[in-house]
Amino acid sequence: MAAQSSSTFANPPNYTFTSHRLHRTLHASDKQPIVLVACGSFNPITYHHLRMFEMANDFVRQNTNFEIVGGYLSPVSEEYEKPGLVRAHHRVNMCTLATEQESSGLMVDSWEAFQNYQRTAVVLDHFDYEINTVLGGVSTRDGEHRDVRIMLLAGSDLISTMSEPGVWSHNDLDRILGRYGTFVIERTGSSMDQATDSLARWRNSIYPIPQLVQNDVSSTKVRLFFRRGLSVRYLIPAAVIDYIKQNYLYLDDGSGPEKEKGKDKESGEAETSLRDGGSLLQL
Repeated sequence: MAAQSSSTFANPPNYTFTSHRLHRTLHASDKQPIVLVACGSFNPITYHHLRMFEMANDFVRQNTNFEIVGGYLSPVSEEYEKPGLVRAHHRVNMCTLATEQESSGLMVDSWEAFQNYQRTAVVLDHFDYEINTVLGGVSTRDGEHRDVRIMLLAGSDLISTMSEPGVWSHNDLDRILGRYGTFVIERTGSSMDQATDSLARWRNSIYPIPQLVQNDVSSTKVRLFFRRGLSVRYLIPAAVIDYIKQNYLYLDDGSGPEKEKGKDKESGEAETSLRDGGSLLQL
């Protein structure tokens, strides 16, 4: 099922794919194994980002024939223009602290973070290759091999950009929504119907998830609180707060030493600026 050959994926130095929490054996042999991937800035990660996976897990259990065997955060590369974006290693470290201390199943993959900008479709191809080709997928309790379906976990405001001309290429949309599929978390202020109506050709692989408890916590607001000296306790994990303070992050608007380096202006730049500038649950 892997989308590309191994030679296509150039790994960052010292990169190792994280899989210590990936369930290699299905609990129910009649279900299709899936892995959820959330791409974004995570600048910084918040409890709302972690809640995305909980909402998706509830939805999957109650409404689908899928079984979630893993969940990943994939922080975006620092090499694109976004004021206030801290260096990739900080965001990877913060995500790792959050997942290891606040979750029993989530993992962080640094492949996207430590190299040039990669389009979302390519990131999903990377997960498909690592999990299904390198690791060999998963197995049932009877030893039967199963390929894992990789699925994007995103906010409805991100999905709404997919119908905007010039933002996403048709080929990438067909890979993301057709080959892989997505779970769409309702976002305060974004219409779920408007976000999915224009993508009707892929309706069978788009799974809208209502947000039963409205939550508009965003990384943007957290950064603003830090700059104003306000408390962010209970908005982001305590270990992440400590890390931010120890490394003097988010003290200004991004004009200091942590300012972004600038990103290659390829055809996917518009996608990234929308995806990571506030479209994946206001990352």
